[in-house]
Amino acid sequence: MPIPYAVARLNRVGLNRVMRHVAPYVPGHAVVVHRGRRSGREYRTPVLVFPHGDRYVFALTYGRGTDWEKNVRAAGAFELLVRGRRIHLTDPHVYRDEARTDVSPLVRPAITLLGVTDFLAARRA
Repeated sequence: MPIPYAVARLNRVGLNRVMRHVAPYVPGHAVVVHRGRRSGREYRTPVLVFPHGDRYVFALTYGRGTDWEKNVRAAGAFELLVRGRRIHLTDPHVYRDEARTDVSPLVRPAITLLGVTDFLAARRA
């Protein structure tokens, strides 16, 4: 089972405020820049990311249905801040991978322990 939604709410007002500034420079982390589906407001969400050629894979640590995941799928494109660069991504889609094959072998045990089996992938525009 992914991380409970209650933890996500706490992270949104606490840890995420710090991670938005740090994540673009920490290996395995990044910040997704996306717009709200209804508000049009810009949001920045720290995420775990795994690059694969021209594709980027994101672990949905809170499961499917998070606001950032819905926003990027609705828009069909978004930006990623990673290692001090801004990368435009397109064609986001969610998939299930119980073997976690797109996750770094170093991180796979932690992702497995958290019960994460859903991922979002997008390609470089």
